[in-house]
Amino acid sequence: MKKIVVKVGSSVIAPHGKLDSFLITRIVKDILEAERKGYGIVLVSSGAIACGLNKLGYKKFPQDIHSLMAFSSLGQVALMNIYAEKFKKYKKLCAQILLTWDDFDNRKRFINARCTIDKLFAMGIIPIINENDAVSYEEIRFGDNDRLSALVSDLIRAEALIILSDVEGLLENDNVIRMVPQIDAKILSLAKSEDKTHTRGGMITKLEAAKIAASSGIKTIIAHGGKSNVICRIIAGEGLGTLFLAQNEIARARKRWIAFSKKMKGKVFIDEGASQALLNRGKSLLSVGIIRIEGSFKRGDAVCIVDKEDRICGCGIINYSSDELSDFKGKKFEKEIIHRDNFVKRG
Repeated sequence: MKKIVVKVGSSVIAPHGKLDSFLITRIVKDILEAERKGYGIVLVSSGAIACGLNKLGYKKFPQDIHSLMAFSSLGQVALMNIYAEKFKKYKKLCAQILLTWDDFDNRKRFINARCTIDKLFAMGIIPIINENDAVSYEEIRFGDNDRLSALVSDLIRAEALIILSDVEGLLENDNVIRMVPQIDAKILSLAKSEDKTHTRGGMITKLEAAKIAASSGIKTIIAHGGKSNVICRIIAGEGLGTLFLAQNEIARARKRWIAFSKKMKGKVFIDEGASQALLNRGKSLLSVGIIRIEGSFKRGDAVCIVDKEDRICGCGIINYSSDELSDFKGKKFEKEIIHRDNFVKRG
């Protein structure tokens, strides 16, 4: 079974902060049609906060974090009830999975999430995923589920990530770019986040998601979610939106997890010799190459590696805590700080 992750933004299903029942029905029917064609669909759906605002009659998007968390917890119930009712009309069950970055940060929970989704597929149930905004401070500030959808795509080894938004795709001079072989500085310069009343994402977060997916060997399509049968039309190869190609060289699963799923807990600044050894000779990072550290971290955390020019050259899993590294200063012995297999170059 070919697996596809479909991410639906708040701007699609809840324009102006109110859920669009007709459009949700259309998306549900589109998902079921794709399933009949042999595809396994995971739906990553935003809209909980907007739904919560609507339930209480609020028209203004609050700025304080705890209000956002409260509206999310209220709105998530209403959002899932609507999806459940829509799928029930077609004798189909759906299941809710709420995730935080901690679920991806912890390798065991990462694997458990994959097993849960695989089991739901086997049972013929549609998984619906959202960020657990009610308990996650970073998620509310980060983006409109874009990065989460890319991580889920890698998690389930999807064939494609379809991001449905209120734009036709990536634009250049008001024209849609139909295909992007690689996301480089020029492509990133075209992305300008728009300030919207009830959404948190923009084109920049969508490009970040596409970049994560590409490194996992997954293509991404950004298209307008208001078009009829948009999911099945994209699956059929119709040129809707912007297609971001997958990379030919795919990083190993563990290195993808380190680069994209682990949260960076600090920085380790290294000298020129250590930088050359890491980047050009494929060596491990030794204690003698460390200039200084920033942040508080423990053994097994992920940290950014920064060269003497203050450029991030990669990230890795640290073998010692920040306190232990501080004790190493001025000592001549060599300790392996990051093993080469646990280091990922910056792409």
